[in-house]
Formats: sequence, structure tokens, C-alpha cells
Amino acid sequence: MTELTLRLQQGDTETSVTVNQEQFIIGRLPECDLYLPYGGVSRKHAQLVKMGDGIWIIEDLGSKNGTQVNQTIVTTSQQLYHGDIIWLGNVNMVVLFANAATDLANDHTVVSETEQRTIFRNVEQLQQQWIEADSKNGETSNKDKTIARLKDLVDIAKNLCAAASIEEIFFQVQQVAFRYLNSIDRLALLVDVSGSGHLELVNAGSRNFYEQQYLATNGNWISRSICQNVFEAKLAVQTADTHKDERFAGEHSILVKGIRSAMAVPLWDENKVVGVLYADGHISSYHWENDGEEELSFFSALANLVASSVQRWLLAEKLKTEEVIRHRLERYHSPSVVQQLIAVGGLPEGRLAPTETEISILFADLVGFTAISERLTPTAIAQLLNNLFEEMLQEVFACGGTLDKYIGDCIMAFFGAPELQADHADRATAAAIGMLTRLKHLNANNFWQEPLQLRIAINSGKAVVGDVGSSQRVDYTALGATINLAARMEAVCPPGECVISEVTHTMISKSQDFYEMGDYRFKGIDRLVKVYQTKLY
Repeated sequence: MTELTLRLQQGDTETSVTVNQEQFIIGRLPECDLYLPYGGVSRKHAQLVKMGDGIWIIEDLGSKNGTQVNQTIVTTSQQLYHGDIIWLGNVNMVVLFANAATDLANDHTVVSETEQRTIFRNVEQLQQQWIEADSKNGETSNKDKTIARLKDLVDIAKNLCAAASIEEIFFQVQQVAFRYLNSIDRLALLVDVSGSGHLELVNAGSRNFYEQQYLATNGNWISRSICQNVFEAKLAVQTADTHKDERFAGEHSILVKGIRSAMAVPLWDENKVVGVLYADGHISSYHWENDGEEELSFFSALANLVASSVQRWLLAEKLKTEEVIRHRLERYHSPSVVQQLIAVGGLPEGRLAPTETEISILFADLVGFTAISERLTPTAIAQLLNNLFEEMLQEVFACGGTLDKYIGDCIMAFFGAPELQADHADRATAAAIGMLTRLKHLNANNFWQEPLQLRIAINSGKAVVGDVGSSQRVDYTALGATINLAARMEAVCPPGECVISEVTHTMISKSQDFYEMGDYRFKGIDRLVKVYQTKLY
């Protein structure tokens, strides 16, 4: 076999190329002996080499999508015969020798192209097909096979039930899928984690150990169009050769990614689809002509078992997330507000996005704390503040307030966020009066070894409220000029009293509980501020 011709087929185009040199490189670079500027073809994809006795071999040059002869991936040098079909990406070439008699003398069977078959099935139709084995080999054999498959499913279900994490779930799925389905090379588990209809790759695997890590972190190899259709239509899909099925002709990504055979089934529990189990191969799976229905039925049965495990995992993750959120929010909000925030689902990724809103900000400072701390040990100081904050925070939460932070001996709290409160000024002043009244009673009952006093300042206005910080640390806080003024006002507040700004005074319903102190100028604020004081004493 000396003269070699390649009959090139790409789409509807067919051309013949004569190989007239002993080393012939095929690829996407213009300088290649055969220039193929098509999707799925690597820069230097493969080469043909003429050996002694007129024998030709083909070698893959480390291409991304591999080189296939008939139904076999080329891993080492492979001899070519008359009628062989070479696949590079979505391009195929038929090998033609001028003297085909040599091939026949070598008793080589010419491989012909098998008619392509793609299966679309409603998953409900596949429920029992794999379990109920066909009766080709007699009733007894059929019954034994059915029992064996039921035992397999029971074992699979047990292992999946024992899997606690999504990694363990996928490990069990991968073990089973690769054991039963020899035609697939790669496997992926995609889940609608957020419940929004968007599929996320949660894990993936490959028969190739070196490819495993890449697949799990990069989902570009997956046909998203197939998976999304399976997810939305609740259909099981299997195709033996995407390149020969006109239904995939418009799916450019399938051709570029080198996907030849693929299966995808929805994860569903008869009520809701939670994801997709996807598998594919670099080579076409012509044996699916006979075994396709059976393999798709098994894949679907496996997906049904996986769906229950994934549902359980999603629920566990939701509960863990809610617990983390609850733990965080309980530092800032009253229990009723925490429950409401979790119930409405207003916390994507456990965070409250910064937003501008109207609030009333409160600062409550312990009078004479510096002098007190000089007389106490650090442990005693911590005990004093812990006990005091515990008592004062009850008044803040009772009025629906939010704890911003503790600043040394000072409590910073606000009202009107994250839950909108039209009466935030009334709530803030009510909390302040409650704190002063509670401290008075505590002093009367010897709360501490000496009477304690607070200075409280309140201002109202616009502020930016939300989670602020880095990826390592986030604080829920309020920012803006409204907060700065309230902090400044604390300096003019008499011990054991509360002062409020003119803005707050105009908003409260019981303005008679406050009287005007006068106009004050504060550092960093270029206007006079009218301040009002409580009439408690």
C-alpha cells in the first residue's frame, strides 16, 4: 500500500487529499501538511508516517481532544487499513489505498459507519426497565438477572444513605457508574444548589487519574445545553455520536469540546428536579444501538437514588447555613428579628448587603469608666462590662433595635434596619429611657459596688447599613454622617441622661418628654445643632 488518499468530510463538504510525503502532519496551523481550521482540531493534531513495506501508521501529537480511528482512541502508533475512518475533533477522514488487495490479504475487516441513534425518554418511562431484565435468555435467567440487579440497587442505596457529604455521595456514584458503564470516560454531578434553576458543578470524575482534579474544578468540558434541557424538560438523553446527529448540528460547544457520546438524566424524586447526572466519552458508542435503552435505564435508576441523597444534603446544608446565620445575627438582633430575616430568606451567602436607609442611632457610654478601670483588675473590668451590657441590651432588643458593636465601655445600637421601622426614633428614645430606668433599679439593688451612670446620645437620618469588611472578617454596621453626629453629641450629655438631636425630636411622638438644651457646635460639623435632653429627673 504505497499511495494513500484521505477522503475528508466536514459537514456537507467532501474533498480528497493525496498524501505524497513520508511524514504528513495534520492540524489547525496553516503550516501543517493538511490544514484543518475547524473546531476540536489542535494546532498540530496528528501525523501519518510511511513505514517500510508501504505500511502507513497514525500517531496523535498530544492533541486536546484526541485522535480516533474507527471506535478506538489512538494512544500509540496505529497501523491504517483501507476503509478506516479517522476522527479529529468534528472532522472525519476515510483512508483509501490505491491497492486495497493487501488489506484483504491481511484479513482485516473493514469498519463501516453505523447508523446513529439518539434516545430521548421521559424519566418516568425508565423507572423499571433496567431492573426488569429482558427475557432473551429464558425466564429463569431473566429472573436471576432481575434479582441480581435489585440487590445491586439495594447496595447502592445503602452506600448513598451512609454518605454525609456531597464528596462522599459523588464517590459512591462514580464507583457504580464506571463499574457498570464501560462506554463513559467522564462523569459530573450538577445541582441546583440555590433553587434558582441554575445548575452548579459540585463534583466530577474521570477514568483518567491525571484528569480527575481538572474536571472537578473546571466545568468547561460539560455540555451545558444538554444538561439544561434535561433539567428543565425532565428528560433522559443519550446520544452515541453527536457529530452525526443533526439535532446537535447547531450546538457548536459540543463539537468544539470533542464530545462524541453523552448521557444525561435528571435527579428527581417524583416531585422536584434538583440536578443532573451527566456522563460523556471522547469516542462514539456504537454499542448503544443494542444496549442504549438498558444503560440509560440504569443511569436513570441511579440518578433517582442520588436525587434523594442530594436532597438530604441540600437540606443539611441549608440548616447549617441557617445556624451560622442565626448565630451571627443573634449578636445583633432580637430573636424575633432573627427569625424573620431567616424566614424571608433575605441573606444571600449569609450576608446583608449595604443599603441606604433611615435609622436612629444610639450611643450609650458608661460615665467615669477610665477612673473605674484604674481601680479594678482586667478580669473585674470584663465582668462589669459583661454584666452591664447584658442588662442594657435587653432594652435595645425589647424595642426591636440592632446592636452594632461594643466600643470599649460604649454600646452602639440602631433602629430601623435591617427591618424597616417607620417609628425608629420612638423605638430609640424608648430604649434609652428603658436603659436609664433599668440602671437606676440595678443601682438600688447593689448591682455593682458603687452606683453606675450612662450618657446616651441619639440622632436620626440617612445611613448606609449592612455587612462591611473583608473575606476574613465581616461586621454588620451603620456608616455615615448621622452616626458621626450622634457620637459627638454624647460629649454634651449630662451623666445619667439622654440627649437627642433636633431631627430626632421632630420625629418622636412624645416630644414633651424632652426639653431644649441649646445649640451646639461639634467638631467636623459646620453648623449649629439643636440638642434636647430627657426630663427624667
